[in-house]
Amino acid sequence: MEIPAEDVAPMARAVELAGRGHGTTSPNPVVGCVVLDSAGQVAGEGFHAYAGGPHAEIVALAQAGERAKGGTAYVTLEPCDHTGRTGPCSRALLDAGVARVVIAVPDPTPKAAGGAARLRAHGVEVTTGVLAERAERVNEEWLTYARLGRPHVTWKFAATLDGRSAAEDGTSQWITSPEARADVHRLRAAADAIVAGIGTVLADDPRLTARPSTPGEGPAGVPDVPGVLGIPSVPSIPDIQGIPSVPGLPGDHPGDHPGHHAGDRPRVRVPLRVVVDPDGRTPPSARVLDGQAPTLVAVADDARTGIETDLLPAPGRAAAPPHAPVREAGESSAPGRESGESSAPDREAGESSALDRESGESSAPAHEVDLVRVPRRGAGLDLEALLRELAARGVVSVFLEGGPTLAGSFVGQGLVDRVVAYVAPALLGSGRAALGDAGVRTIGELPRLTFDEISQIGPDLRLIARPNPQPGREK
Repeated sequence: MEIPAEDVAPMARAVELAGRGHGTTSPNPVVGCVVLDSAGQVAGEGFHAYAGGPHAEIVALAQAGERAKGGTAYVTLEPCDHTGRTGPCSRALLDAGVARVVIAVPDPTPKAAGGAARLRAHGVEVTTGVLAERAERVNEEWLTYARLGRPHVTWKFAATLDGRSAAEDGTSQWITSPEARADVHRLRAAADAIVAGIGTVLADDPRLTARPSTPGEGPAGVPDVPGVLGIPSVPSIPDIQGIPSVPGLPGDHPGDHPGHHAGDRPRVRVPLRVVVDPDGRTPPSARVLDGQAPTLVAVADDARTGIETDLLPAPGRAAAPPHAPVREAGESSAPGRESGESSAPDREAGESSALDRESGESSAPAHEVDLVRVPRRGAGLDLEALLRELAARGVVSVFLEGGPTLAGSFVGQGLVDRVVAYVAPALLGSGRAALGDAGVRTIGELPRLTFDEISQIGPDLRLIARPNPQPGREK
């Protein structure tokens, strides 16, 4: 479709603003909004900063005030039309008297969709599809979650130039530079969960926690604002009136997602650590059970029954609270825009085995240890069933940092949405490959990817790629 020239710049700005919420809005989408007055001048800007906080439209309209009347609102995601604990954003736009609304991406969830139709029914001119590809990219984690009923999966690995992730003796510290490792921590902290396999847990005893640097204090070569993968970083966006740098705004538009209440403030989210352990071999002494972050151990539905006993509290480890029982995969409903219906609290990302050997005690509070049973698939687990279980717990994005076997299973089951590779200018010649058996038996079955970004982080390269769409698989 041909995009009106006057719509490009304000929608591009709205997409840029939406990116500022990346990593803090889960399980809600990232959304940006720009309001122009009737003369075409910027009257208000906003973005959804954190789950439980005001939506982008509400922030922008509050800033615009009376200037919104007769103006145009640019929104990256269709304004919600449902009534939760507050009225719909579509109604707020009508009440503000805007004459035109420009939408990048329609809302795919049944509960929230319909804002465009309501606006049109009340005489507002509505244009859709403006910069849709860019708006989808900035919101790809949540859109995957909403459309497919599972989290968006990023597989990260570090390797030498000849594709080795460890030497013959199993050592892998450190293949990449401190700059690359700091960058990984920042990416983990923008995700909801980190997934590793039992092989990694037994071999390396990882902590699986995210430890991002304080902005401005990271190693040279690591940008202060990581931006959205595959989207240029946006370090120069000024603070918007009503949204402080450290979000603390009372909920002007609170509670429209069940589980979020009026006056909620953003919490420091703690990584959800997920161990894929088909046979229930996680030792009680493993550091992933240390209470420093919530942990979910996924075992096969026919695994030995003693696994629940093994996960009872050990010294320094918290038990699962009464509201976190052992669950069977698939018990809960598919996610929608009102993702707060999940029983899980907001969670954030963790880390990989190769980056977990740092020492030191944490003062973080003890967290739950939980267990879920998942059907087997071959020698492992049905990973799609596991991802749907994570979605039911409010996990929108997964950072996969297991070993080559688990990575091969995710790739083989078609469950990797993005690949982030850190390639060091070094050679091993032998040792462990980064990817194990992914079910590819001939070149004709080779999964093809498209590069989104190639950048240098310290002495290493960071490559970001996405699988090419496959016929018959919805994206």
